[in-house]
Amino acid sequence: MSELFDRIDALVASRSPLPPPTERKRLRAAHGLTLDEVAAALDVRRATVSGWESGKTEPRPPEREAYARLLSKLAELYPADPNSATPADTAAPQTFTTAPAQAAEPRPESASTVADVTPEEHTQPRPTGAAAPVASSRPARTARPSSRRPAARKTAVANSPADGADPRFVNGPLAVVDVDDDGQVLAHCVGGLVLDVPAKSLPSLVDWTLKEAKLGQPKQSGPGKDADPLLVLTEAALERYGLPVALTDEERLAGRIPEGHKVIKQLVRAKWKLTKRGFGPWARIYRPAQGSERACVQLCIPSWHALDTRHWGDAGQLAPAELARVLGVYASRVMTPRGSTAVTGLELMTALHPPTRASEPDADGRRHSEHNPGSLGKDPVDCAPCEAPDGHPLLKDLPRFHVRGPGEKLFEEAYDWARPMTDAECTLRHLVGIDVNMAFAAGANGLVVGLGAPTHVKAPVFDAKLPGSWLVDLSHVDLSRVKVGKDKWAELDASLLPSPFTPKGERPEGPAWYATPTVAYAVELGYDVAPFEAYVRYENGRYLDGWYTRLRDAFLATMADLGVDADMAPADFLTAMDSYKERDPELAIVVAAIKATVKGSLGKLRERPRGEGWRPGEPWRALSRPTWRPDIRAAVISRTRINLHRKIVKHAVFTGQYPVAILSDCVVYAAGGMSPLDFLPYRDGKPLPGGFKLGINPGLVKHEGTQDVLWGEEVRERFNAPELNLARYIKDGTVTDVDNGE
Repeated sequence: MSELFDRIDALVASRSPLPPPTERKRLRAAHGLTLDEVAAALDVRRATVSGWESGKTEPRPPEREAYARLLSKLAELYPADPNSATPADTAAPQTFTTAPAQAAEPRPESASTVADVTPEEHTQPRPTGAAAPVASSRPARTARPSSRRPAARKTAVANSPADGADPRFVNGPLAVVDVDDDGQVLAHCVGGLVLDVPAKSLPSLVDWTLKEAKLGQPKQSGPGKDADPLLVLTEAALERYGLPVALTDEERLAGRIPEGHKVIKQLVRAKWKLTKRGFGPWARIYRPAQGSERACVQLCIPSWHALDTRHWGDAGQLAPAELARVLGVYASRVMTPRGSTAVTGLELMTALHPPTRASEPDADGRRHSEHNPGSLGKDPVDCAPCEAPDGHPLLKDLPRFHVRGPGEKLFEEAYDWARPMTDAECTLRHLVGIDVNMAFAAGANGLVVGLGAPTHVKAPVFDAKLPGSWLVDLSHVDLSRVKVGKDKWAELDASLLPSPFTPKGERPEGPAWYATPTVAYAVELGYDVAPFEAYVRYENGRYLDGWYTRLRDAFLATMADLGVDADMAPADFLTAMDSYKERDPELAIVVAAIKATVKGSLGKLRERPRGEGWRPGEPWRALSRPTWRPDIRAAVISRTRINLHRKIVKHAVFTGQYPVAILSDCVVYAAGGMSPLDFLPYRDGKPLPGGFKLGINPGLVKHEGTQDVLWGEEVRERFNAPELNLARYIKDGTVTDVDNGE
């Protein structure tokens, strides 16, 4: 009889009433629960809970009963406001799915290469075809967001920390400081909270932030440090605190306001200090640490071009509450911004692997600072001569105007390759581009990189497990016959394939320097290698794994909020990707910033000098960082290019189709239809093993764009460039900056 009753109870539970999706989200957010916490409690995927809250899917037994019970309990604690128009009309942003005061726990790019980048504090936005928004336009002053309702404002911080949240940072990692129409200074925090700010000057604003605002973010790892609070100053706040709304041309070039500015004098009188970068778009105001206590506040000034439009879109023009939401989602899923996306990505590497840690107690019970295993340490190391960029101090004895060739210089870069179309391809109607999601992040996943200084070895035996740079001749590798499995070889048309060993796809002509993944691929293709010499790193590890995981999870979580889940069927995925940016433009900004963080931080591993009176052969500022590691950058790019070539070979062996053009992580094929499904070999919904697979995960591909074959031929003929790289223009068909070699 008890079994019969159990079945009856289960049948009733299978129809447990559920509130509408918006109410589900409101109840979870009201209790400070994250999607990950609910998913873990119900033993389902995070994307599943996100689908329930968006209304795309409904829970099924046995999870439905447990989910209904959870919502029922929360509804008792947080009844809906009868005066509210809808259950979702709360101070919390509609799709912010992470607890504001706590970083999200780890779960789980576009057709351009990882270039050497420059520090955020001196970077200016590049001109684009459309004029940048005028700095003085302030939609925040005319259109007040709903989060500025009196009920959302507080004069004192009285938030109760959610379970697991750090009570020191209950108001989140950052605030956007603005002035309302009544002249009141307000701090817009994540989650819609607005604080009244009593500070009358910038020094008092810094004091208030550290003593009362309860802003900040817990450290990313055990030996690390908590993130300093971030204040974003709107134009109205700049005026209130005596700062210029925009920088002059001279100040913009210098990257800071003059040291004699009255606000800087106020800070000096109050015994606050500025870092060497001075008071610029990303200023840091601090006092020397007292023991383990830090006193530091980071400023972000959008009207001074702190938020580069190439990476943050029009975020700098958003209303304060909307900007707080965008930066808050980024901070909770990646980390609190410390500068440009490139600077922040590099800081994330260090935050996950701090250079030092506390030692075990000595005989007197005292702990000391010691090297943290798995980190790059606190002191920079010299690169190998072949890894050094032109102008490096290691190369100062080279003759002036000497151009290093492949036998002297490691040149691992992303693809920029194209070829003329065959007659058969010209009979097809379309050119279809596919793009690898976060390709460089995928290339970093699981990659063993050097942690210490290189060791020079003569006539070494190649070891694929040993990171380093190898001088080896790979000109004998013939792509017309390659190994594709154990004792299995395949015949290919090498004239239609790029070489995997050079960015331009040209076959090597003799000895050249390569990173370990490139040489390992030559062995994988079935060919012997005999290096002449190498610079190897015996101290090594998977330094980038945590960095990759954090950025992957941030990307997947944000895309899930935009309606693109990791487990979608190929056709559904393509449909979901078509208009994902329009579903929530603010979260689309976060996605772009996450992708820029990947590429920018890898570029900063080989940051080049930026003026400042630098001369070739002299050191520049970036060389003093332990994270100046051109060998790590080269290894990631090498592995990314090899991963792409491996998929291209698998595809060619199985289908007989060859790419027409490749630019970094974008590959173009001629096809009879307009969709990637018209040439990708899916069978029963399953992709070719080892080939291209549609999906949102890093390393999988999405649709980049489709153009007519006639368009491609017409463009090449118009510019007299038979090998014009069509992958550069496949997205929208607009052709600019054509270089036909003349």
